[in-house]
Amino acid sequence: MTHRLVRFDWALKKLLRNKANFEILEGFFSELIRRDIRIVQLLESESNKQSTDDKYNRVDLLAEADGGELLLIELQVEGQYDHFHRMLYGVSKLITDHMSAGFEYRQVRKVISINIVYFDLGQGEDYVYKGNTEFKGIHKNDLLRLSLTQKRNLPELALVADIYPEYYILKVNEFDDHAHDTLDEWVYFLKNSEIRQEFSARGLRKAAEELDIMKLPEEERDNYERYLEDRRSAESSIKSSWLEGHEKGIEKGVAQRTMEVARTMKGKGYSVEEIMAITGLSRDEAE
Repeated sequence: MTHRLVRFDWALKKLLRNKANFEILEGFFSELIRRDIRIVQLLESESNKQSTDDKYNRVDLLAEADGGELLLIELQVEGQYDHFHRMLYGVSKLITDHMSAGFEYRQVRKVISINIVYFDLGQGEDYVYKGNTEFKGIHKNDLLRLSLTQKRNLPELALVADIYPEYYILKVNEFDDHAHDTLDEWVYFLKNSEIRQEFSARGLRKAAEELDIMKLPEEERDNYERYLEDRRSAESSIKSSWLEGHEKGIEKGVAQRTMEVARTMKGKGYSVEEIMAITGLSRDEAE
């Protein structure tokens, strides 16, 4: 048995910004990061302000965790070749946006960047990737650790890497729909907008209750259906543009190849009539 749920991008825009539904996001974060995460509040930043062009293409959500970390979710639907750069920019801007005048460097906030992408980003065999910053010796290959003074003055840190941003990339469309663990159950939901009865990942039971399409108020359900139609229209336009460009590219390639054959034939002494008969070119083109 499955539950038909709203798409996760729409849920991020609407339902998951409600404090009563923090349990859903907390479950997702906890399963991904593999430690307990509690959301204190949702925050606003410049990155949350979407332009008209981004209306159906991306969604951002920024949260503050009980450990003081800033959790940035970025969901991107349409392919973007420079998305890695955008991840870096988003985190860098977030850090500077949350620094006050006269701050000490130790007050720099830890950022966990969670990127949900519905396109093939980079090359790799997995569908969930994690990135962090470590310093290794180029001669000894040892890991740079905190000094005793740093440990004494920065008791909240265990590793140097704890200071730097962490990045998570979920390549949703690369998931094969076989859920082997609780994180896979979340990825299955992100891809299919469904939760199977046997799923037990944190937050999914609450998601099944709160994100059920049939439980939405009539006006909200109408808004969601319009959103789906707009989303389908946008995706159709993107695909149509790609197909049109692809077809034009094929036609151009065929035309160029035909002219190359004609030039070769002409160089070998074929008559205009013979070139026309074999290539299908007009007399003017053959001449």
